[in-house]
Amino acid sequence: MFTKILAAFYRLFFRLLYHELAFTYNWVADIVSVGRWRQWIFTTLPFLNGPRVLELGHGPGHLFTELSNRGVQVTGLDASAQMGRLAYSSVSRKGLKPVLVNGYAQSLPFIDGAFDQIAATFPTEYILQPGTLQEIGRVLAPHGRLIVLPVAWITGKGIFDRAAAWLFRVTGQAPQWDPHAVEPLQANGFQVEVHNIQLDSSEVLIIQAAKDGNLRAPFGSETENLLDDTPR
Repeated sequence: MFTKILAAFYRLFFRLLYHELAFTYNWVADIVSVGRWRQWIFTTLPFLNGPRVLELGHGPGHLFTELSNRGVQVTGLDASAQMGRLAYSSVSRKGLKPVLVNGYAQSLPFIDGAFDQIAATFPTEYILQPGTLQEIGRVLAPHGRLIVLPVAWITGKGIFDRAAAWLFRVTGQAPQWDPHAVEPLQANGFQVEVHNIQLDSSEVLIIQAAKDGNLRAPFGSETENLLDDTPR
């Protein structure tokens, strides 16, 4: 009973953290991950060479900033207006011009084939919903890729690591990986590869899914105007 109550409280807390309390997000995320949260997010970078990347749930903008610094044409989308303001301020302070959109993955405001890759780090269950996968397939260019970081596990043996790992388990933030979880992607025509990446005292899992079932195909061509003004 205690763990169920704690899990419910934790989910409510993180909903508030992503919206009304977004200004504290960086601080809290660093504490609960024992300082590893940004390192986990950056494990997606070797999979994201662009040239056009859409980040779903851009959060405070750390991955967005790093991709922009590497010359990638990146667009961010988030349902949280508070997180959008936080990311815009953070990215702008670094001398970059952020392209951030407030919206939902189930109704992406972009033209067909607008992106070569789509990234999502620690998304909620929306990422595998039929409406989301349909929209992802629509806005990906031929042979485009979806890169998802769904989960990370803390494996360190120190007291803070063990406490954080326990908290992640009881709140459902670090469940045991179910290989069947990728079946919705496969049912929507994606070829899937799952990568386990070992880090110092932690492990992350990355899903790479290729549109049109070909992970080895080249990327599509450039698209100048990505925004779609057609109501959905």
